[in-house]
Amino acid sequence: MNLALFDLDNTLLHGDSDHAWGEFLVAEGIVNAAEFRRKNDEYYAHYQAGSLDIQNYLRFALAPIKGKTDHELSVWRQRFMQTRIETMIHAATWPLLRQHQASGDLSVIITATNAFVTEPIAQRLGIENLIACRAEKIEGRYTGRSVDVPSFKEGKVVRINSWLAERGKTLADFDKSYFYSDSLNDLPLLKMVTNPVAVDPDETLRAHALTHDWPIISLRAEAGLNISASPSVDLAATALLVDNHA
Repeated sequence: MNLALFDLDNTLLHGDSDHAWGEFLVAEGIVNAAEFRRKNDEYYAHYQAGSLDIQNYLRFALAPIKGKTDHELSVWRQRFMQTRIETMIHAATWPLLRQHQASGDLSVIITATNAFVTEPIAQRLGIENLIACRAEKIEGRYTGRSVDVPSFKEGKVVRINSWLAERGKTLADFDKSYFYSDSLNDLPLLKMVTNPVAVDPDETLRAHALTHDWPIISLRAEAGLNISASPSVDLAATALLVDNHA
């Protein structure tokens, strides 16, 4: 059996769901527009630069849902999915996911975005296994705090190893392990799998992928790529591969 790990934001999605959630809160008048947008953009810039303080960010991101239950938040979630997320799903995401599933691969989305935001996205994509930053709840209400190791940078390695251990497995138990990501922040986990794949990568990840001869693919419509072939990096020289010498 193979293991297929997928980053979510800017990988399976054309955009960042965490940042989009903040923009949604601003648009709906749920938070102070000017102050929240400024901080949201600031944290996102730090994320892109690889300098994000994940604990500070989680306190910021989880504050708007503090004291509320999932039932009370369900309308926000539904509207967010309809107005923000549906348009962010790459058409090419579907065949990539389904081909791994059809091959019997254990498929997991592993993301630094919190589970409140990403659970319905994983459900929409048909992936039942999700590893995400966890928001604490006490007696059914969100506290505004996070729990467990954040699934960010080295934390993704910790979380996937823990998740697999709960199932009596390790990365070494799989014939092949894939990880698809766009971000320099995911280099720790990309270096751990047998088959790392850079997806529409940032400049740092692209440079690393080129240096180490990792396949580079695109799921964006403007790339004009056909991913109807197997997603295996063994076939990356075919439809999945973006010019490694560009």
